[in-house]
Amino acid sequence: MTGDHQTLALLLFSGFVAVTLGITTWASRRRRGSAEEFYAGGRLFSPMENGFAIAGDYLSAASFLGVTGLIALYGYDGLLYVVGFLVAWLVVLFLVAELVRNCGRFTLADVLAARMRERPVRIAAGTSSVTVSVLYLVAQMVGAGSLVSLLLGRTGGAAQAWTVVGVGALMVVYVSLGGMRATTWIQIVKAVLLLGGTAALTVLLLLRFHGDADRLLLTAAQRSGHGDAFLAPGLKYGGDWTARLDFISLGLALVLGTAGLPHILSRFYTVPTARAARRSAVWSIALIGGFYLMTVLLGFGAAAIVGPGALRRSNAAGNTAVPLLALDLGGGAGSTGGTVLFAVVAAVAFATILAVVAGLTLASSASVAHDLYASLRRPRGGARGEVAVARFAAVGIGAVAIALGLLARDLNVAYLVGLAFAVAASANLPVLMYSLFWRGFTTRGAVWAVYGGLVPALGLVLLSPMVSGCPGSLFPGVDFQYFPLQNPGIVSIPLGFLAGWLGTVTSDETPDDAKYAETEVRSLTGAGAA
Repeated sequence: MTGDHQTLALLLFSGFVAVTLGITTWASRRRRGSAEEFYAGGRLFSPMENGFAIAGDYLSAASFLGVTGLIALYGYDGLLYVVGFLVAWLVVLFLVAELVRNCGRFTLADVLAARMRERPVRIAAGTSSVTVSVLYLVAQMVGAGSLVSLLLGRTGGAAQAWTVVGVGALMVVYVSLGGMRATTWIQIVKAVLLLGGTAALTVLLLLRFHGDADRLLLTAAQRSGHGDAFLAPGLKYGGDWTARLDFISLGLALVLGTAGLPHILSRFYTVPTARAARRSAVWSIALIGGFYLMTVLLGFGAAAIVGPGALRRSNAAGNTAVPLLALDLGGGAGSTGGTVLFAVVAAVAFATILAVVAGLTLASSASVAHDLYASLRRPRGGARGEVAVARFAAVGIGAVAIALGLLARDLNVAYLVGLAFAVAASANLPVLMYSLFWRGFTTRGAVWAVYGGLVPALGLVLLSPMVSGCPGSLFPGVDFQYFPLQNPGIVSIPLGFLAGWLGTVTSDETPDDAKYAETEVRSLTGAGAA
């Protein structure tokens, strides 16, 4: 990229960072130091504000960078991510939003502890939540590295490494100083920027093709090198039975995983009532749906205008499709319009990453402090002591995410997020559904459901082509690939439900009907909710 691109984009980066740090400082001064303020922002946000914040939390680097890249490289098969990410919100709306808001306080473990023995379920749910959050964080780190290496015109690892470290440092500052209040406002600002930038690119793309979507699709197919197969199923997931099973596995993970994502569940605690939580979900569905419709056009637009060859030369995984499309739509390399549009899109993408990592870090540090640490040792100073532990936990989680982000920097961010969704659907969703809807569910069933989904999901990922045995793997030089699918969801999700059932039917514990009745009434009516 030219010096103009670098200078302007870096100025915009700096401006967004300055604004978000200002928000963090403002929030830290208003913070009362209570756990409710740190974890839930005082429960003062309106449904519209929370809906924008959820959209800001959910629309990650995988959506803006990874999904458009997959559509540009694989056409129709890349649409699976769009469909899965959007349909998942129906599960959240009808099965999760209100019930979780009524039954818990800050984390998923609060819902389970309402009717189970507290310590074992908190440790299990906390472990799972931290694991999912760290996997999701790694994807954001990889997206940041790809973006800045493109901006600086360097393909070496040094630029990516320093970017990952810088993003990790910023996310620790956001969470430790500002808590949920600052994180929410950062996500709202980011959502407005992302939706506005995506809409502007979509309008410019349609103007390039005179509003003719058919012409856009046909041009994308011609330039793809695959002809009509680019617009039909099977280019990526239709080659053999393994690819087709991978397609089903990924679809299950995407549709079911959102309801188990810790940073999404925690957002429903920032509104005052369950009705507000449901309305937040409706707002978020409208915003997220509009965004994904635009990303479909942008993905095919990148194939038609930039071309898959140029995309792969820039980034083999396709993570730079949107910035390169913006450069061309603005007038091409060296033009003022291209420079401005590229810089704006790069800054929006960077804002996307910063906002999402802030939400993820807050959710995972809350699980460490509120669930794991508080279960093993009562924090000194009560709620204030617990918040202090959460701040320290943010530093540790940031360090782990930085290390894993450096290791996985050559993978597509949408692939990585798909793994996080698979783990969430395998470990968190079964225990959440059983706890809310099964009267006979027991503590052993809850613990087995979490570990029965978490351990197989992680084990199958380690034995998959994502880690070894392929040119695009984390460790291409070795081969311990024994599981043929890239996404473990088709195996690990049923195992999570099966383990929860098996643990319950083999348990000697007598289910507490009174606690279940209390949880049922509370989940449906909000009586006694925090």
